[in-house]
Amino acid sequence: MNYRTFGRLGWKVSEVGYGMWGIAGGEGGWTGSADEQGMQALQLAVDKGCNFFDTAWIYGRGHSEHMLGRVLKSNPDKKIVVATKIPPKNREWPSKRGDRLNDVFPSDHIREFVDKSLNNLGMHSIDLMQFHVWEDDWAQDESWMRVIDDLKSQKVIQGIGISVNRWEPDNVIKTLETGLIDSVQVIYNIFDQAPTDHLIPACKKHNVGVIARVPFDEGALTGVLTKETVWPEGDWRNSYFVPENLHATVDRVEVLKKDIPEGVSLAECALRFILSNPDIHTVIPGMRAIRNLSQNLACSSKGSLDAELLQRLAGHRWDRTPTEWSQ
Repeated sequence: MNYRTFGRLGWKVSEVGYGMWGIAGGEGGWTGSADEQGMQALQLAVDKGCNFFDTAWIYGRGHSEHMLGRVLKSNPDKKIVVATKIPPKNREWPSKRGDRLNDVFPSDHIREFVDKSLNNLGMHSIDLMQFHVWEDDWAQDESWMRVIDDLKSQKVIQGIGISVNRWEPDNVIKTLETGLIDSVQVIYNIFDQAPTDHLIPACKKHNVGVIARVPFDEGALTGVLTKETVWPEGDWRNSYFVPENLHATVDRVEVLKKDIPEGVSLAECALRFILSNPDIHTVIPGMRAIRNLSQNLACSSKGSLDAELLQRLAGHRWDRTPTEWSQ
């Protein structure tokens, strides 16, 4: 495993981190999760050098955090960087233009969920606490600034980050200008390349850590989806891959496959495309199956893709705007 310096926080984080939404299960999540398998995968990730784990209270309503807490307890000698998230009070993902900060992240709500996460994780201090949605219009609202400053001074959290709404990478640029944000988590993959236009350069300017999420476009960039794919009732993917999205995505993946070199899987290419960008500090695929976990973590040692392939993959950029099903 290779490691990169996580912006101004200075942590050495594994290039391939662990996104923990998929293993948590529960309402609004991914079906097919089993705690025994999930705990085995988490421990194997630690054993293989992964040291950045991204969770959130909403992943299983605290269950994902509890699982990570068990990993921390079992590995007291390992330095594991823990990132979690505060859910919006109104429980709406994503936030919408015109939402008031006081309705989404009032100060008492922020403190309440920092305490909940501390308890779930069994920690005295959280490495990285992130807002799970964001509106750049809140940039100059002093209420979030005051509470974050208090939590940092009390050493309850070490860093503060923002998880940017899907397909809205510029909806945080003004907030970065405050100098108070330590990290940004953004969707970045072969299709979703828009963060390279403005967001990633802004993060580099302010020495802000960059977490790339959804590297496989919710599974599409593993190449296993078809236009007939469905998931069990209650699985979040049914609401994301509505026919309009699923059919267009499968068509684009079929075209993309023609540019994937022989002997390299689409999933490997997708991860190494992201790792080829030195301004990305860690990428956080969701990993449940042991086989997939091992293959994903191994991408770190395989290095960047060659320049010619990167240029071809850049041609598969797919700019999209938020819609009812994009969440």
